[in-house]
Amino acid sequence: MDFIMLGFSNFPGLEIHFIVFFVISYIITLMANSFLIILTYVSSCLTSPMYFFLAHLACLDIVYTSTTSPKLINIFVISNNSISLSECITQYTFFVAFTSTEYFLLTVMSYDRYVAVCRPLHYSALLNSTFCRATSLSVWIIGFIACVPIAVTTSQNLYCSSNVINHFFCDIATLLELSCTNTAITQNIILAEGVLFLTTCFLPTIISYVFIISNIVKIKTSEGKHKAFSTCTSHLTTVTLFYSVIFVLYMIPRSAITQNQRKVMGVLFANVIPMLNPLIYSLRNKDVKKAWWNIRKQRFK
Repeated sequence: MDFIMLGFSNFPGLEIHFIVFFVISYIITLMANSFLIILTYVSSCLTSPMYFFLAHLACLDIVYTSTTSPKLINIFVISNNSISLSECITQYTFFVAFTSTEYFLLTVMSYDRYVAVCRPLHYSALLNSTFCRATSLSVWIIGFIACVPIAVTTSQNLYCSSNVINHFFCDIATLLELSCTNTAITQNIILAEGVLFLTTCFLPTIISYVFIISNIVKIKTSEGKHKAFSTCTSHLTTVTLFYSVIFVLYMIPRSAITQNQRKVMGVLFANVIPMLNPLIYSLRNKDVKKAWWNIRKQRFK
């Protein structure tokens, strides 16, 4: 059975604006994140653990947005809004996997910022190369493990209520609404994983920033406070955007906001945040700017 994905067809007259936005945002996401990955690996200025994890975040943003953007662009350009059950399951499986991976990666990056601000003398020892490689590999593995139970149970459901997906990608909540079989197992798994992410990702991130802020408050000079806080600004901005959209999409009851509002929030989550992340970490980052200028100087010598 094929599903019919409505996308943004219920916004008549705005199709051209949507296609321009999604094409441009996808290109910017690919170019900006690829630039950041290349820069962190070729520049001698960006060798700290923070940039090692930042390169993984940039890679994650590329594959993350690529699970939804190509199909969405295809719907607008070719007007082919059909998607098979196997394609739909594959799409949301990778979407869940990459979302879960980003949960854990941002948590590791919050620990990195905690050590940098609160235990700077132990930074090199605590975040050595072995720890960074092992941790980065672990978050990718855990992310893909987290998606398996949901993918298996959802693929065994029967979908006979309707074949129309009122969304721009195969969101798990929207897909479950189309099932005519009991989805209690899948919903319990989603709830259990939500509690797991809350206790292993969100709470440690909050705790890290409680320690960071308390440590910054103790600094006597305003210049020292500003310097310490500036090292966390980019990560804090990314975390705030990520968890804010997650909260609206999956924590607020579905009856509280309309489906069109959910689509807009989904665009923020799947398209805008991956595009903004490399800009957030680059525009106000002195090390990134210095690395870029050094490469330009070497090139034009």
